[in-house]
Amino acid sequence: MRSLVAVLTVVAALVVVWYLACIPMNIAGVLVEAERAGATVTPTDGAERRATSGIVLAAKNSFAIPATWAQERPRLPAPDQVVNELWKTTVGMNITSKRSLVYHAWVTLSATLLGFAIGTGLGILLAVGIVHSRVMDMSVMPWAIVSQTIPIIALAPMIIVVLYSVGMQGIVPKAVISAYLSFFPVVVGMVKGLRSPDAMQLDLLRTYNASSAQGFWKLRLPASMPYLFASLKIGISASLVGAIVGELPTGAVAGLGARLLAGSYYGQTVQIWSALFGAAILAACLVGLLGLIERALLARMGMAR
Repeated sequence: MRSLVAVLTVVAALVVVWYLACIPMNIAGVLVEAERAGATVTPTDGAERRATSGIVLAAKNSFAIPATWAQERPRLPAPDQVVNELWKTTVGMNITSKRSLVYHAWVTLSATLLGFAIGTGLGILLAVGIVHSRVMDMSVMPWAIVSQTIPIIALAPMIIVVLYSVGMQGIVPKAVISAYLSFFPVVVGMVKGLRSPDAMQLDLLRTYNASSAQGFWKLRLPASMPYLFASLKIGISASLVGAIVGELPTGAVAGLGARLLAGSYYGQTVQIWSALFGAAILAACLVGLLGLIERALLARMGMAR
């Protein structure tokens, strides 16, 4: 209960700050509309208003403050506008409609899960090789680190162009970008987990004449599970980001990335913010699902925390 109160307090504070931030962000547009409607605004000259800060404009035109939370195309939409848009495009709309946020979220989710599966499989295989091979540790790990220094927004168009040139279109390019972002956390976490057994435990297995394979399945792999799931939670979020980024250069017509692009093209900031919150909710659900799987698996292994 104490944790719930703390969380609700933080959320309430963020909402209040958000509403307050809408006033200086949107006041200029509201005053333009008010002036066109015949209201008297201060200052009367448009050039002077553009040179005046939003806080000063709000102080001199307090009558216009309520309108800053109800603009059709605000610079910063109010929280209730975002919530209404989320409700309208999810619960209030057929999920098969191409205007439904659920439909767009499913398109992005399919690429996310495929890329996450590829990235996780590749990351685990690389981690096993790095732990058991000194050559791979010295050669592959540095390249894996260097690969993450390349900005994904610059790399994504190149990946898409290359894959398109060989006939791979649709979900595959987005999945590759998702895999690129998700494999590195899995590699790092899995390597750390496979190396977590101490020397005494490894020596005990040697006294039992256990083979390397037995040591892997009986000691290293179980010990790596907490590290693996911590990495998977990071990887699934990164994979979702990769899927969204992969939709931007392709001019996709479906997906959360396409929703963001359409909103930016037509100045629909409420749509942009609802897509952002939709992506955040989707990521939270995926991480929560992994948390439930982790708890069940570790409990079954006698490692419940």
